Amino acid sequence: MNFYLTYILVAVGLFAFSAVFALFAVYAERKVSAFIQDRLGPTEVGKFGLLQTVADILKLLQKEMITPSAADKVLFVAAPAIIFIAVYLGFAALPWAPGLVPSKINLGLYYIFAIISIETLGILMAGWGSNNKYSILGAMRSAAQIISYEIPAGFAIISVVMIAQTLNLQDIAMQQGTLSNEGVKFLGFWDVSRTGGILAWNIFRAPHLIIAFVIYFIASLAESNRAPFDIPEAESELVSGFHTEYTGLRFGLVFLAEYSMMFLVSMIGVVLFLGAWNTPLPNIGSIQLADWTTGIVWGIFWIAIKTLALVGVQMWIRWTLPRVRVDQLMNLCWKVLTPLAFACMLASGVWRLWLM
Repeated sequence: MNFYLTYILVAVGLFAFSAVFALFAVYAERKVSAFIQDRLGPTEVGKFGLLQTVADILKLLQKEMITPSAADKVLFVAAPAIIFIAVYLGFAALPWAPGLVPSKINLGLYYIFAIISIETLGILMAGWGSNNKYSILGAMRSAAQIISYEIPAGFAIISVVMIAQTLNLQDIAMQQGTLSNEGVKFLGFWDVSRTGGILAWNIFRAPHLIIAFVIYFIASLAESNRAPFDIPEAESELVSGFHTEYTGLRFGLVFLAEYSMMFLVSMIGVVLFLGAWNTPLPNIGSIQLADWTTGIVWGIFWIAIKTLALVGVQMWIRWTLPRVRVDQLMNLCWKVLTPLAFACMLASGVWRLWLM
């Protein structure tokens, strides 16, 4: 009975975190966009407009959930739930600190990318089920985009897995700090097992992993339908893309899934490349900064700060770069990122065999 209670509490906690993060992220994005465009952003509802997003959510919950008469009722109603659940379940295998992970899965990385790929199915269901030309165009764009960019993202991730030799995200995190049970070398030649800090992060374990991280981050923007890869929701062309017909709580679930996906892909990038919950501070002689700032509380702090920093970069990019065309999107994926990611994967094989 206690096991089931624990599972329920973890599930509720993850959902609460997703909802609270979405509230925070929407407000932050409004303020970031206002700063970039020399505006003020929300100012009226609450101090500094802090309650504006809460007011918007309360208004959204009161809206009528309209189902178009010509829509496929089953697909239309099920799609938002599938989109959100696919993203929400991905949080189960993410490590938050040493010994702190919602679900200990040896194939955690494989599980996450298997489960979030179901989001594409939900988006197609939303587009087709809406019986709206704008929705189906947005859904087809999204499916093509997500499936295409999973290729370079997958190669970039395999580059890390070949170095780490595990799909367990907690083990990958453990290898990037002073708690590692195996030797960690900075750029393949300087042993930093006891030094720890930023020098032990995967992104610095091999030079090509820096390129792999950039490829993964670009692909993660496309996976999340974030600008400059937001053509599935292009307002100037498709009204709102695949969720044009959605109102009320159903639209809220799609909205929640997008912002949860931002955090999810950023946290995966942090775990794989940027040291996960390990501190960026190294041990220097008798000053054991890495040891002092490693633990459960510190781990949660570091991984949250790193992940939120990547989310901030996603917001910065959205309000800085223009939307790309469909042909530019596919050219970047298949002619630039995929060959580079494949080269990184081959480099990881050579690096693992000859230099580790």
